[in-house]
Amino acid sequence: MKTAQTGNRGKGVRSDCFIELELKTSGGIQLDMKSKVQVMFGKANKELILNILRFFEIEHASVLFEDSGALPFVIAARLEAAIKLVKETKKAFLLDMLLENQSPTSKENHRFSRLYLPGNSPSLMLNAGVHKPNGLILDLEDAVAPDKKHDARFLVRNALRTLNFYGAERMVRINQGEQGLEDLDFVIPHHVNLILVPKVETPEQLLAVDQKIKKIQLEYSLKNPVWLMPIIESAKGVMHAYQIAKATDTVSSMAIGLEDYTADLGVRRTAEASESFFARTTLVNAAVAAGIQAIDSVFSDVSDMEGLKKNVQTSKSLGFNGMGCIHPRQIRVIHENFAPDEIEIDKAKRIYLAFLEAKAKGLGVVSLGTKMIDAPVVKRAEKVIRLAVDMGKLKNDWQIDDHKA
Repeated sequence: MKTAQTGNRGKGVRSDCFIELELKTSGGIQLDMKSKVQVMFGKANKELILNILRFFEIEHASVLFEDSGALPFVIAARLEAAIKLVKETKKAFLLDMLLENQSPTSKENHRFSRLYLPGNSPSLMLNAGVHKPNGLILDLEDAVAPDKKHDARFLVRNALRTLNFYGAERMVRINQGEQGLEDLDFVIPHHVNLILVPKVETPEQLLAVDQKIKKIQLEYSLKNPVWLMPIIESAKGVMHAYQIAKATDTVSSMAIGLEDYTADLGVRRTAEASESFFARTTLVNAAVAAGIQAIDSVFSDVSDMEGLKKNVQTSKSLGFNGMGCIHPRQIRVIHENFAPDEIEIDKAKRIYLAFLEAKAKGLGVVSLGTKMIDAPVVKRAEKVIRLAVDMGKLKNDWQIDDHKA
């Protein structure tokens, strides 16, 4: 008889479940339920499990269900993952999708912070959005053990449909190569906003992902854009950064992963980051030249808030538009230090007001005091003002005209 095990159990496991499924030839469904919340949710969980078994036309099976407070989307993911290990079927058991999880995002979305969430750990997903990161990354790559990647695909798919993201951009980091292309089948039909593509070294790698996404979008008649964020993690990737950034118009941003990059160089990553200065500035220049966002690497010491603050300030000074984070407590520090400060805001206001005055007088030249202000400086001031309004540092009565400075 075919047997499969999925999910997690044991000490410390929360908001998850363990399922052992054995197909049989007779005897009907034998369901053994062990749950910490049996009194409150036992009946509903039993009904869900039996409904899923009927959906997949399983009439005879032994099912062990050990529950640690799993929500329905987790139970459904774990059971379907087990079924797909013992039975060939193309059917998919899909829970109703939240309306807000079908919303699109723009290429210019703020991406100051993106919080990584292991794709096989539901307890870390459930309330991550309340911390208000710009993006939540359901990670199928490094954060998931090789023997758990099958399980994680179903969990991430169900999370995209039913998890409350609290307005954060819905992101997924796929695996490398063919495995990553297969990941797309589990996430693209379910309104993911952005795909992070790891360890990109050539534009061809990114084009393969883009082509697979377009094929799935056509198959499911999907209209919303799916943005790409290639992650540069090697010396070869750094040298091809501009070509990668320009590979397709769905590239919204490009990130650097410094752990793998420094390992590729054979050097140690340091707090001073002198060993990665060339890579980071190269990536920023490539991103700016391509008209996309440059995203810095994560800061790995979650207890060092002062170190994070300095790191963000350096990152901003190099031209980065955001960075990754691995703990919710990092989000506030990242946002505060990527936001324009009072000096930047005051200067931007003076430049923009000078531009409006010159425009009203029909002057072709903008000046502030004795200094001439050219178009790129005005555009920079407009960007700072918009950002300050978006982040609550300026009242929204500052309206920037859609003009070409």
